[in-house]
Amino acid sequence: MNDRGSYSRAFITDVPADLNTEIARTFNKIIPKYPEEGVYIYSFMENKMLYAHGWEEVAGISSDELSMLDVVNFTAPQYAPFVEEVNDKALQFLHERNQRLTEYSFTIEIKITHKDGLELPIHARVSVHDVNDDGTLASIMGQFHVNRSLRFGKVMRYRAYGPEKEAFENALDSELFKSLVISPKELEALHLAAKKGYGYKQIAAELNVSQSAIEKRIYPMFERFGVVSLGHLINFAHENYLFDSFHDYHHSS
Repeated sequence: MNDRGSYSRAFITDVPADLNTEIARTFNKIIPKYPEEGVYIYSFMENKMLYAHGWEEVAGISSDELSMLDVVNFTAPQYAPFVEEVNDKALQFLHERNQRLTEYSFTIEIKITHKDGLELPIHARVSVHDVNDDGTLASIMGQFHVNRSLRFGKVMRYRAYGPEKEAFENALDSELFKSLVISPKELEALHLAAKKGYGYKQIAAELNVSQSAIEKRIYPMFERFGVVSLGHLINFAHENYLFDSFHDYHHSS
């Protein structure tokens, strides 16, 4: 049986935020607002939205009616398996920790389905908003920005940030939907090959790892993406716009 998304769905509800509460009014004052950006804060302790803004423009849903279940369900169908897998693995990772949680976040580039039926390109960031007294996860913030410059290919893009960044990335690196995903480490090595014309030995030297480590990053992509050489793989990456957001990620990580 396919239980994709079952872990994260067990912790979310269809209860929207009461925007007349004191905490919602406080969030409304202090959280910046941008055109074509929807923001939410969801509490795992109260099992409901605490705050929402901007969703009429982004998804065609009134912010005082938006629930966490809505956020999951308006993902465009072709991105839903990837999003549910990432949600599950991110939440499992965060539930296993109680140190410096507010420093963790991840981004994904997807499409959502607006209430009027149109699909909109979204750069989404989900971050830990607050923790309990014992350091465990209390609430998350989501920021969904419509980015019409995004270009989409066959491969899903995600990024992870936080104190244990590598472990977080490994946790998000989906096995079930591996054919749809390229990991940040794989993309980093491939970008050096594409930008500087490096071979495996030069990439290894640049990243201060062994050549075999680089080969282990790159060779699996040949079969995954149906290519037969490094040059073919680089062409595939360009055709699927995999380097579009690499520069911004590289300098912010």
